[in-house]
Amino acid sequence: MKESAKKRIVELQNLLNKYSYEYHVNDAPSVEDSIYDSLFTELKKLEAENPELVAFTSPTQRVGNKLKGGFKKVQHRSRMLSLNDVFSTNEVEKWAERVQSLLPNQKIEYFADIKMDGLACSLIYQDGVLETAVTRGDSYIGEDITSNARTIKSIPLKLSSFIKQTDFLLAGRTEVRGEIVMLKKDFDALNKIQRKNKEPEFANPRNLAAGTIRQLDPSLVASRPLQFRAYDLIYENSALIPSNNLAYTFLTEIGFIRNKEIGVFENTTKLIDFINIWNEKRNDLPFNTDGVAIKINNREQFNELGIVGKQPRGAIAYKYSPEQATAVVEDIVISIGRSGAATPVAVFEPVTLAGTTIRHAGLHNADEIKRLDVRIGDTVVIFKAGDIIPQVESVVTELRPKDSMPIVYEKLLKEQYPELEFERTNGEVVFRAKNLNNDLILKRAVEYYASRGALDIESLGEKNVEVLTEAGFIKDVADIYNLKLKKDELLKIDRFGEVSVNKLLDAIEKSKNVALEKFILGLGIRHVGQKTAKDLADNFKSLENLRNASYEQLISVEGIGVIVAESVIAWFINEDNLALLDKFKKLGVKPFYKEQSGSLVGKNFVVTGTLNSMGRDEAGNKISAQGGILQSAINKNTTYLVVGNNTGKTKLEKANRLGVETLTEEQFLKMIN
Repeated sequence: MKESAKKRIVELQNLLNKYSYEYHVNDAPSVEDSIYDSLFTELKKLEAENPELVAFTSPTQRVGNKLKGGFKKVQHRSRMLSLNDVFSTNEVEKWAERVQSLLPNQKIEYFADIKMDGLACSLIYQDGVLETAVTRGDSYIGEDITSNARTIKSIPLKLSSFIKQTDFLLAGRTEVRGEIVMLKKDFDALNKIQRKNKEPEFANPRNLAAGTIRQLDPSLVASRPLQFRAYDLIYENSALIPSNNLAYTFLTEIGFIRNKEIGVFENTTKLIDFINIWNEKRNDLPFNTDGVAIKINNREQFNELGIVGKQPRGAIAYKYSPEQATAVVEDIVISIGRSGAATPVAVFEPVTLAGTTIRHAGLHNADEIKRLDVRIGDTVVIFKAGDIIPQVESVVTELRPKDSMPIVYEKLLKEQYPELEFERTNGEVVFRAKNLNNDLILKRAVEYYASRGALDIESLGEKNVEVLTEAGFIKDVADIYNLKLKKDELLKIDRFGEVSVNKLLDAIEKSKNVALEKFILGLGIRHVGQKTAKDLADNFKSLENLRNASYEQLISVEGIGVIVAESVIAWFINEDNLALLDKFKKLGVKPFYKEQSGSLVGKNFVVTGTLNSMGRDEAGNKISAQGGILQSAINKNTTYLVVGNNTGKTKLEKANRLGVETLTEEQFLKMIN
């Protein structure tokens, strides 16, 4: 285990140093910041668990790399510090508690601003005239980019003072810090031109802004729509700018663009509300962001708190959940859709992505697996397509195990579905199960959806389903809700008269308002039967919750094992299935969950042995009817063990050990009747 950890640590150190060089030295990063952060977090965890393996050259032991030539190096008068990252509101509250403990009996205000995803830059003004522009660099020494900064129209070459209170900033040394960014609209416009000229598109606004500002030709920089947005103001006499909020006011009054999305808060409750609001609205901002910068508003208090290591005590950066993350592929499983299409899914240890915990990501088809060359054991980059569907974007080949083997898709299909044969029709990207009549699959899917245990749609039995599908009225299950628009055409079919058509359409319309567990069952998810559907409905209470459920949430449900959890996630990750759900919604289907009522609500039962009065399924139905839950095995949440004939000792001993009350069949009957 120790050797495995050592190997992984060395691999991560080497790769992160490479990424750091690309980012800080070349200004040509090959990966998104979120990917670097994800791998960096993994390394920090491994090093914390194995402190003897921490190397002096590890990226966790320094802020940044030395800069190479091309621009004159300039030392910052005061360090351009990086902020300590936090990833939860709980960490924000703990930080606030630490600050308060260091400043006892002092009133503390918190200043918050949206973090911009750009290139940090310091502008030095002497007597109101721009003298020098310097990049952050390694926080101590940056690069002189004055000639390029002068081409950015939002950077004043000479400061103005629009109010008397800021006149002092036009004398002496004034430093303005901020981010050089490219707005999303400008980035999109540039890429539109690139596409028109059939030239490669730029990756993202941050990389383009960083790469542009380090061009040696200022005319090229001038041709790109860069913008400077200020976030800090430093003056020789610090007493004249006592707070961060006032600094922002002054920045506007001397001619700088700065964020309007700021706030001053007297407590962490309101601060966290601000964080959450902008998490929801961050995609509406004109620039890209990955979080919120939080500082002590009073600058005297901020300075009093000092610096620990590389970060100030008085400020943190709250990082929003990344839209990308890294994960190690543990397995590739294949799901078979209603049409027989085989869809591969990557399985990995749980990772947090865009605010949710995920364990699976789509791989689309055999061609995509080949294109990515993804293998078991690979470290992959995961992203959310449309912020909904997790997918594999790329493979970090530098971390690939030496003994890894390429995936042979046909072999994988045979291993997982030995009972089926597959083929790939010319012109198609997917493999489909052979000898499966797609029309037959559709008919069975509609029949199952309309069956008594599911939506119980009267008059939509085998014969009618066959007629309707063969006539082309039904092309997927949701199409049954379009039949009302085709009433006149239905009446032309021999089998259907006015009465029978009306009866059918009324039954279909009635089924739009359906109990959640019946709808889940009707979807035909592999391994999900009547009881499992009920368990899922009782635990998640809405289709949306089930759709977004993580592997951990599913596996924690009584009676849901690994196979069922994998099957549920595979179903909801399938794009065809998601399209079907959206179609159901548009057509007015509204699954609802009714809170359980009855004398057994909150009580969990296990039945062992043989009951004289009823079978186990009937007992489960009676328990469920009164709000109770029938479990398959005894655990700490079990309320009663119902003991029938021929009961073994194991369950009785476990019930006794856990303090679970036992009931005779007679006692059980009294309870449910």
